[in-house]
Amino acid sequence: MPDPTALALFVAATLALLLVPGPAVVYIVTRSVTQGRSAGLVSVLGIHLGSLVHVAAAAFGIGALLATSATGFTIVKYLGAAYLIWLGVRRLTARPDADETAEAPVAGRSRLFWEGFVVNVLNPKTAIFFLAFLPQFTDPAAGPIAPQIVLLGLVWTLLGLVSDGAYALLASAMAGRLRRSARARRRLDVTSGVVYLGMGAVAALSGESAAAKA
Repeated sequence: MPDPTALALFVAATLALLLVPGPAVVYIVTRSVTQGRSAGLVSVLGIHLGSLVHVAAAAFGIGALLATSATGFTIVKYLGAAYLIWLGVRRLTARPDADETAEAPVAGRSRLFWEGFVVNVLNPKTAIFFLAFLPQFTDPAAGPIAPQIVLLGLVWTLLGLVSDGAYALLASAMAGRLRRSARARRRLDVTSGVVYLGMGAVAALSGESAAAKA
């Protein structure tokens, strides 16, 4: 169990980081705006199931292997970049139906969940972030490190669910009128497509030396 002071500092640092919009927040907000509140919240759940994978990796050493392997880092980076670019192309080529409703079908929610999961899991920077961030708040004198990292990761995930859920609710509330217009939905598709393409390009073109420096 981490020291209570260290745990309090971890919570404060986590909240500060989570409140700054990053790629996951962009994904969640885009989904909330284009498809509504339920789509955004399902995306939040998918994103943070992916977070649990990174927590487990950090706790049990997979993240360390990724951080020290230039080949592994490059493979995962390009897989994630390709997936983001694919999402962007799909949004740019989507043809909105004038009678389309704001609510996504159940199958659509399932797809959104797994898309959010894959977007987060295939982000090597997230893996390396957890590997670098979580151990800073552990104490070897308090016992084995892995259980402490798991506990901190669970706290991170819980706080992430709350903060990202708030982003999803706020984005969907502000976008209700836009979703009722077919033309506006098309503009949102184009905007989200450009966002995904940009995220994919950044993922592909940045961080080449991260693993080498680790």
